[in-house]
Amino acid sequence: MTGSWDTPDRRENARGTPQTGAPYPYPLPDPYRYQPAAIPGGYPPPYGGYPPRAAAPKNGLGVASLVLAVIGLVSVATVFAPIALGVAAVITGVIGHGRVKRGAANNGGVAIAGIVLGGLAIVVGLAFIAIWTTVWKDVGGGDYIGCMQKAGNDQFAQQQCADQFRRNVQDQLNITLTPTPVR
Repeated sequence: MTGSWDTPDRRENARGTPQTGAPYPYPLPDPYRYQPAAIPGGYPPPYGGYPPRAAAPKNGLGVASLVLAVIGLVSVATVFAPIALGVAAVITGVIGHGRVKRGAANNGGVAIAGIVLGGLAIVVGLAFIAIWTTVWKDVGGGDYIGCMQKAGNDQFAQQQCADQFRRNVQDQLNITLTPTPVR
């Protein structure tokens, strides 16, 4: 730096060209000043001294758990879907609740609801398996399968097996099934 009473202070910048003015820019107001202790990892804050934004909560697994559990409960008539969806709901709910415990998510109630309803879907699915198995035995479902295997490709014998099975269902369950149209 050179200067005298009649010339301002002169300094050179990184490119070696002379520059005049104060040696440092004016200080920022205190709320915007960089404070290394406030930043985790000691890295300078991005975008002019503002602190980084907090990460958005990762609530997807808790919501997915609840959705899977509800779909599992609605699909109880399909026998195996509630069990598979219930297991998936419990697993995603447990992982989602783990995220809540770590502070990465904020929907603990949704995750717990998914776990509880997923467990309920499993229990209801197992109950429906027992119900359908009992009904299948009562109406002679095993006899129907055996009859169809014996019939082979004979259309007349297959129709007799179907008619016999329909009569068994109507007699055992006290319902009337609509007859299939003859072609």
